[in-house]
Amino acid sequence: MTSKAKHDAKAIQRLALRYRVTRGDAFRLKDFDPGDTDGMRDPAFGQEQLERSKQLLSELQDKLYAQNRWSLLLIFQAMDAAGKDGTIKHVMSGVNPQGCQVFSFKAPSHEDLDHDFMWRCLRNLPERGRIGVFNRSYYEEVLVVRVHPELLQRQNLPDELVGKQLWQERLHDIRSIERYLARNGVVILKFFLNVSKAEQRRRFLARLDEPEKNWKFSPDDVRERSFWSDYMRCYQDAIRETAREQAPWYVIPADHKWFMRLAVSSAIIDTLSKLDLSYPRIDPATRRQLAKARRELEGRRKR
Repeated sequence: MTSKAKHDAKAIQRLALRYRVTRGDAFRLKDFDPGDTDGMRDPAFGQEQLERSKQLLSELQDKLYAQNRWSLLLIFQAMDAAGKDGTIKHVMSGVNPQGCQVFSFKAPSHEDLDHDFMWRCLRNLPERGRIGVFNRSYYEEVLVVRVHPELLQRQNLPDELVGKQLWQERLHDIRSIERYLARNGVVILKFFLNVSKAEQRRRFLARLDEPEKNWKFSPDDVRERSFWSDYMRCYQDAIRETAREQAPWYVIPADHKWFMRLAVSSAIIDTLSKLDLSYPRIDPATRRQLAKARRELEGRRKR
């Protein structure tokens, strides 16, 4: 890697650190500006940096896959129209599909509801050497279900388990599970794509104005806007209770899509760069076998 490439890599790594939350006790969502761009004002420059980050991510993912010791879980949470799909598409476009799995969690099925609230996500955790992407996750159970507690009825929980402490208990369980996964080599990064209510409105109107985007819009999206303050309180509580060093949250400004994508990429690259990833080393015995195979192949070429 050239000195310029190394400098670019370091600059990309540092970008997302200001949005990283590892101690939730002092976290306040209002301290994070959805329109922030860290002083950058040129989307073209941001796109150029994103292209460079894709190359870095590709190289790191190749080593992650070859080393086969760690796995990386990326969790994306956001309000509607914040840009989860587009961010996943653009940031992960350079990685080898063989080593990456994306799961999008919609409303739970009957089978999902017959299990504990984390079951459908935990059964899709990434294997060692792979990157798993969750588009929404078990956090929906302390966000959407908390805002709309009537959804609990579908889960058919025993009455004595549905008390005033239910949400704190679920957050405690999430924290415990994430600690357990981290101790078993699953590196967890959680992204809250922090879009403003005004920008969400603008994007909704764009979906209505452009026929090719009509399919993205649902009348339910407008209804959910009336619960905006409730959702923000739930997000704040979730981040406060589950932001830890081994499972950090990144509260990424989402009003400018080009910057949001670059910041997400920055966090992933920074994390993978600290794992001491490398290609497997060949022991002497295997190296002798490889040398023998080379001699045989070169000998056959001469025949």
